[in-house]
Amino acid sequence: MQMLRRWGASLVASVLLTGLAVACQTKEKEAPRVIYNGPLMETTNVVTLLSDSARLKVRLTAPVEQVFENSDRLYPKSATVTFYDKPGKLVINTLFAKWVKYDNAKQLYIMRGAVKVTNVPEQQTLDTEELFYNSSQRKIYTDSAMFVRVQTPTEVLTGYGLTANQDFSRYGILQPKGVFSLAEAQRLGK
Repeated sequence: MQMLRRWGASLVASVLLTGLAVACQTKEKEAPRVIYNGPLMETTNVVTLLSDSARLKVRLTAPVEQVFENSDRLYPKSATVTFYDKPGKLVINTLFAKWVKYDNAKQLYIMRGAVKVTNVPEQQTLDTEELFYNSSQRKIYTDSAMFVRVQTPTEVLTGYGLTANQDFSRYGILQPKGVFSLAEAQRLGK
């Protein structure tokens, strides 16, 4: 009789262990796969230099750069893109924004938040909230509904939508709304 009890206890223990093993295997199969979409690399105090024939063409600086699997880049704490003249010595133009994303597939910089474009030789500035810079086409532009403000040494131009060349020496406002002398714009607070 005692032998039967031992055999029964053994049988119950092995059935429980088998059930536990099967339950563990089932849980492993049911565990969801987690797909990570975040950055693969994060770098602080970034300075990226682009040159051609040993001449500096473009300089990008940012406090933080995040690089993703598809080679897109995110600059969540601002970025400044500086363009140089042909010899690579003088600053021609700068682009600044509080948030910048580089779409590698489109070769497109998407810039948002207090965007400022400055053409140094012409002393012209552009202020807007969102701007696109297509590096392959060397064009700067905004959506047609985006408010823009351009200031030159003598006047202030306002309107919606803008297209310009990379160095901001030639530009067009798609829907102009106002042209003010610099003194008049300062007086009106524009």
